Parts: sequence; C-alpha cells; structure tokens
Amino acid sequence: MAHKLPALLLAACAILLALAAPLVAGDPDMLQDFCVADYKSLEGPLRVNGFPCKPEANVTADDFFFGGLANAADVYSGNPTGSAVTAADVEVLPGLNTLGVSMARVDYAPWGGLSPPHVHPRATEILVVVEGALEVGFVTAANRLFGRTLSRGEAFVFPRGLVHFQRSVGGAAAVAISAFDSQLPGTQEAAAALFGASPAVPTEVLAKAFQVDGGVVESIKAKFPPK
Repeated sequence: MAHKLPALLLAACAILLALAAPLVAGDPDMLQDFCVADYKSLEGPLRVNGFPCKPEANVTADDFFFGGLANAADVYSGNPTGSAVTAADVEVLPGLNTLGVSMARVDYAPWGGLSPPHVHPRATEILVVVEGALEVGFVTAANRLFGRTLSRGEAFVFPRGLVHFQRSVGGAAAVAISAFDSQLPGTQEAAAALFGASPAVPTEVLAKAFQVDGGVVESIKAKFPPK
C-alpha cells in the first residue's frame, strides 16, 4: 500500500490544481454585496491588491454610476493614432471594486483610426461595434492571426493576454464598446512598451530583435517619449 501513496498524492495535487485554476483565472470573488473602492485609502500607508472598502454608511448611488461612456472622445487633436479610449473601470467607478467587470468606449477617426497592437494582461475583452466598421484581430502565441471586419452590431472576442488591434474602415467615424472580466484589465501597447519604456530598453536589444540598424531604433524611440 505504501508504494501507492506517491501516486495518490500526485493525483490529489492534480485535482487541487484543476479546482484552483478557475480561482486564479480572473479577479477574486466578492465576499459581500459590494465593496465600493475607498480612494482616500491610497493616501495612507495601507496597500492591498485592489482597493479597501468604503464604509457602507458612506456609500451612495453615485458610487455605482458613470456617465462618461455617453461622450465621444477627441480623436483628432494631437492624436497620431486617431483613436481614444474612455474607460469605465474601478479607477473611475468605485462600485466596480471586487465585482470583476469593467467596460470601455473606443472612438475611432475615419479612414484608419487605430487602436494600436496592445494586450490586456488581466482580462479577456469582448467588443461590439456601435457605429461604423472596424478591422480587428489578435495574434496567438503561435503567431497566427485571427481577424475579420466587423459592422455595426457585430462582436469579437480577444483572449486575455494576446496582442490585438482595431482599425476603422471607410470614411465614417467608428465607435465600439468593450467589456472585460476584470475591474482593472490594464492596457500595454506593444510599441510604447518597447520604444517608450523608462528606463529605456537598450537600443542594441531592439536593433537585434527587429533586425534593423540602431539609428532606426533611435528614430522610433524619439516618437515614444517616456511617460
């Protein structure tokens, strides 16, 4: 019987890992009706993964309201990509804290307004076109592109952590609404991460990775000043 114990332990560990996988796949489950984010807590020494809860006595209906998705963003003034994101996440909508969801509105200029290749490290995204048309796609870990053109009312899913993009098609402005399975999905643009990092990614690294001259890398870096 003793020689079967390691096998049983391995099987038990495998079952535990399988059960645990859904728990780490998204934001943690809430433990009460709501946990409105207490932004003032950031002024103190306490730091947690997310936000502490505001005392329930101080919570109002406004904590669960955000009107920003109704407003079109400026995609023209000083905007080289021709797109702008209005996020409805926990940083502007405190009632989302611990609920594991968020949304965003994206406005695109006509004729190629672009949401550049980027990733959301903490969320899967589902996007629906509200106005206009978009060319969308994502690239898998095997470097395979899945993409298509979306018209008004059509939706597309971008799996968590994969590089993806959206670009307007035609002479009309486009608008899309996205939903995420995280209160704060995070966004990392590929070009800005590589060419606008602080401290900077060494030019020699990027030149060798992209197989170009160092002068080309420096020229691109000049377009992405660190924030």
